[in-house]
Amino acid sequence: MSKRYTAEFKRDAVALALSSEETVTEVARDLGVSPEGLRGLGKAGEDRPGRGTGRCAVDNGGTSPQ
Repeated sequence: MSKRYTAEFKRDAVALALSSEETVTEVARDLGVSPEGLRGLGKAGEDRPGRGTGRCAVDNGGTSPQ
């Protein structure tokens, strides 16, 4: 059974990962989510037509390479 997170939690989790000096794995552990799940939250916001390469912003310092 997958967990459902509020939009606020998702937004705050990605913002924390982007602003933290910790790794995605460390932030995910602190939040009680998997690193893959946290990366997925970051990718969901970046993976839109015409936006970057679809790479995860969480692993990429908040920017998608052009």
